[in-house]
Amino acid sequence: MIVSIILGFVLLGLVLLLALVLPSVTSGTVPFGVRIPAQYTASPVIAEQARVYRRRVLVCGGVVALGGVVSVAATGQPLLLPLSVLVLVGTWYGCFFLAHQEIRAAKAAGGWFEGLHQGIAVDTELRTNPPRFPWRWLAPAVIITAGTAAIGVLMYPSMPENLAVHYGANGVPNRMEAKAVGSAFSLVFLQLGLTALLAGMTAAIIRSRPDLDPARPTGSARWARHYVSVGAKALLGLVAMIDLGLMGSSLLMWTGTVTRWAPLVIVVPVLASVVATVTVLARNNRDRAENGEETGLTHRDDDRYWRGGLIYINREDPALLVPRRFGLGWTLNFGDPRAAMLLAGVVALIGLVITLRFDG
Repeated sequence: MIVSIILGFVLLGLVLLLALVLPSVTSGTVPFGVRIPAQYTASPVIAEQARVYRRRVLVCGGVVALGGVVSVAATGQPLLLPLSVLVLVGTWYGCFFLAHQEIRAAKAAGGWFEGLHQGIAVDTELRTNPPRFPWRWLAPAVIITAGTAAIGVLMYPSMPENLAVHYGANGVPNRMEAKAVGSAFSLVFLQLGLTALLAGMTAAIIRSRPDLDPARPTGSARWARHYVSVGAKALLGLVAMIDLGLMGSSLLMWTGTVTRWAPLVIVVPVLASVVATVTVLARNNRDRAENGEETGLTHRDDDRYWRGGLIYINREDPALLVPRRFGLGWTLNFGDPRAAMLLAGVVALIGLVITLRFDG
């Protein structure tokens, strides 16, 4: 229980830290998901909304953390801490949305785009010289998954007849299943599915449409290529660490090991990889190219395609993935039918895992 409580508070702290940091690493021309001209990035309303947003996040984070402590102490249920994380994420978006609405209202009232020459920039080399898929970065995930499967095959005859397929908060198994291929190799199947899914997402990221600055198209395209390369490698590194955690969990199950530190086997590698991924992407997201040519153009005012500043819906855009307006990485174009297919694939993967875990 103590281990689960510690992990819960670590996760709460990471979410809170991420919420506080993201406004500083997001492009200055899309503060809180609102597209603005470059000359208004130093507007007092934006600085004020950033301060108010951080105050609200801190207050909400403190209330949620205190509520988590009280609820766990009163009920003895550490699983309430993950629920607290979900509540924190919800309040985080509420703070974001309030700032988004204030900045958008100021932009409309001030006519920030009036009289400006709006345009778009396109990297014409994406077809003739696209970024390459980092196959070497995929190798660790493939090797770990193959190694887990090989170890499982060798150990299968000596595995316990009843396998611990789930551990409680105290590290003690609370669900057992008879040994079978489905139950014994359920986490291997999960490794295969996650590796394939994230490798596919990496390929989509490499082919995603960059959000180039029409004022400095050449330097912006150079930066976008570098950011895509870094993001692809970071994503593949993340799946390798997830596979490593699943390998450790499989070994615990196959050997019948009982330890209260069992939750750490999978959580620690994943959390460490997430922190590293966010750190790398944040650093590279901040280092945008600001030198080079000045075309006199500014971004198009495309807020109508972004619901609430976060959800992108544009049926006329052929891109499946586009850069996020707030934060790091990419988001789906929910106006593309392939987005629904991808989400259906994720749901199917989760359903497969549940079937294998419960039907053995």
